[in-house]
Amino acid sequence: MKTHFDLNFLEESTETMRAIAHPIRIAIIDLLQRNEQMSVTQIYEALDIEQAVASHHLRILKNKNVVVVQRDAKFSLYSLRTPDFYEIIQILTRVI
Repeated sequence: MKTHFDLNFLEESTETMRAIAHPIRIAIIDLLQRNEQMSVTQIYEALDIEQAVASHHLRILKNKNVVVVQRDAKFSLYSLRTPDFYEIIQILTRVI
């Protein structure tokens, strides 16, 4: 494939898009955009999923730097690293 983009950029972009490309992870991004910060408990209750499932998907998003975690006493609060990730979801909504 010939492109003007750097190969490392293309590979990292692909991995980030794969991290986002799951219904639960899209829902988490949407929730975090609307609520700014949420705990795992708030997320799994809002999505009506198991805690382990929410934690699994949050770990994937965290590992690809889509979300950041802030410790608050005994809670971990998740937020979007940048609102640009929500823009990706908005663009998908418009084009699909």
